[in-house]
Amino acid sequence: MEVAVIKTGGKQYVVSKGDTISIEKLSTPSKEDLKKGDTIVFDEVLLVDNGTDTTIGAPTIKDAEVKGTVVLAGKAKKIEVVKYKPKSRYFKRVGHRQPILQVKIDSIA
Repeated sequence: MEVAVIKTGGKQYVVSKGDTISIEKLSTPSKEDLKKGDTIVFDEVLLVDNGTDTTIGAPTIKDAEVKGTVVLAGKAKKIEVVKYKPKSRYFKRVGHRQPILQVKIDSIA
């Protein structure tokens, strides 16, 4: 089983073929939003392990890429941000929904 570690959105993800991961929203170089069915190429690959060989990048592996397809482009669950100061009658509640992409990993090369 082939496993890779990719970096996107300031985070690192361990992926293998067929996995579905939720990442932060990405935009294409032409500043268009990605839609369901679009293909993404992750070129910041930090590690590749194919079962017998392990390749570690310094910091990334040249000519290595992970390809995936967008399964869902939407928003994550709502989180509530609460600010409260006792004895001063200050209470503030704000909700936030982070835009996310769910990506199915197609290949590791």
